[in-house]
Amino acid sequence: MNQVALRVLIADDHAVVRQGLRMILGLDNEIKVVGETTNGREAVRLARELCPDVVLMDLLMPVMDGVSATAEIRQDLPEVEVVALTSSLDDAMVMGAVRAGAIGFLLKNAEADDLRNAVKAAAVGQIHVSPAAISRLMGQVREPSGPEQLTERETEVLTMLARGKANKEIAHDLRIGQQTVKTYVSHILTKLGVHSRTQAAVYAVQSGLVPAGELTPPEALESTTREQWWSA
Repeated sequence: MNQVALRVLIADDHAVVRQGLRMILGLDNEIKVVGETTNGREAVRLARELCPDVVLMDLLMPVMDGVSATAEIRQDLPEVEVVALTSSLDDAMVMGAVRAGAIGFLLKNAEADDLRNAVKAAAVGQIHVSPAAISRLMGQVREPSGPEQLTERETEVLTMLARGKANKEIAHDLRIGQQTVKTYVSHILTKLGVHSRTQAAVYAVQSGLVPAGELTPPEALESTTREQWWSA
């Protein structure tokens, strides 16, 4: 039986960039570009219409910017993950994308393998952030004043989340259900007063739970199967 490819929507207002992204992703038979658009408003519409697994989202676009589009997609379509793309690291834009719910953050000059790995990581709920963006996030995410104390199990889940593990992997390692993992993650976000898994992961680094280098999955996901994507 043929493997079903991971479905990707590209949103970028530059035709050359879209062509390059499509070409890079097209070299991997586990990835299929199902649509592309030039602005954030259309990205939201197409995400609803096409239900992609991952949206590659340029942050600076006309009509609606990528940060606003990411927030709308994540609110309406929580199963669709967003990887933010930018040509420059503006602190407000980086933080805005993370708060909006982007699970990945890459510069447009990223290597082809890094781009494909970021898309695959996003599909299984793994955080994938470029080292340059991590340094910006570290300067923007501050330790919340008086956050609620995390339980031992919540701390364990946060540590695994920050190390790039998907819900399925966390559930397997802790011998609990995936829905229970999702509940833990929800509690963690609420207690820390953050809006996304990526923000929580940065907090884990600042708290000394994990080294900064572990925010980006170190190994390629070439062997990831479609069954793993759907069950993540």
